[in-house]
Amino acid sequence: MRAISGVTNLAGAIFVSKDPSRVDLESMSCPGVLISTMELATVIDYIKSSDNPIGAIKFRQTVTGKDVAPSVAGYTSRGPSPNCPAILKPDVMAPGSLVLASWIPNGSTALVGKNMLLTSEGFNLISGTSMACPHASGVAAMLRGVHPEWSHAAIRSAMMTTAAQLDSSMMPIKDFGLNYTAASPLAMGAGHMMPNKAMDPGLVYDATPQEYVSLLCSMNFTRNQIMTITRSNEYDCANSSSLDLNYPSFVAFYDKNVTTGAMLTHKFRRVVTNVGAATASYEVKVAPPVGVKVAVWPQRLVFGKKNEQRDYFVEITYGSDGEGMVSHGSIVWVEESGKHTVRSPIVVAPTSSAGSVWMHV
Repeated sequence: MRAISGVTNLAGAIFVSKDPSRVDLESMSCPGVLISTMELATVIDYIKSSDNPIGAIKFRQTVTGKDVAPSVAGYTSRGPSPNCPAILKPDVMAPGSLVLASWIPNGSTALVGKNMLLTSEGFNLISGTSMACPHASGVAAMLRGVHPEWSHAAIRSAMMTTAAQLDSSMMPIKDFGLNYTAASPLAMGAGHMMPNKAMDPGLVYDATPQEYVSLLCSMNFTRNQIMTITRSNEYDCANSSSLDLNYPSFVAFYDKNVTTGAMLTHKFRRVVTNVGAATASYEVKVAPPVGVKVAVWPQRLVFGKKNEQRDYFVEITYGSDGEGMVSHGSIVWVEESGKHTVRSPIVVAPTSSAGSVWMHV
């Protein structure tokens, strides 16, 4: 992705790109249009055919259904979390690029040339996590209104397990930061959130406040630090030896310097709560990461009533490929009636991925 900026002292400009959909126009600093290389030939022919070629820019209304969406922006933060890489981050992706939002009244939004400021009249197009966060927060608030009995963990679970991994062309969501290749969970999390589906996820991965405190204990937080977060002394660090929080995702790391072929095994336990119909049965479908073996047991979960819980176990067997590649797959619980699919991403990555990750399969 390339931003068009720093262009001044021009009455107007025509920018050309092989793929206009991958150019960020937010920071364009002079009046201009963006065309493709195919359209360029028509423009050049017109200029050559006229002694006084004239160009005009006409603002259009919103055009829908033309561009493929969504895609992961190049500027987005990427996982895993350096503070707690055992919990896969990010969780989900949400709209955040060129979002039309309210703005400071009469505040400037753009500079044309060196001294001409354009005012917003109350609205502006903004990109960033500051735009994505309100979308995610709004969906969480909606779910809280629909299901006031759900915990925060259950709400996040519903948003993650119902997220989409395909774009509007029914192809894998692309990542601008990785040359428009398929995005991995380290860039998009579980996928693009789908609010309507999140209202009825079928199953949720719940977690109590004590489970989160146990995670902090496993990360060697002191009692005072934990009390600063919880503002309570009701929790303790008894039996807090695992980083395996009941989270709707799985991540396993390997040392890329280990001899290729050396195998590692990572085991997980998860508990799911039935928030769908009173009786339901689910079967597991596994899409393992490349070169990784994933075992799940039991392979069938049966619920006799609403809010009933069942646990299952996952064993991921993997090794270093010698190249530090990140691979990803998924575990999906499919209701036998076909009504619900509950998906969790799997990521296998080198330990150095706690920084930036740029190699994926």
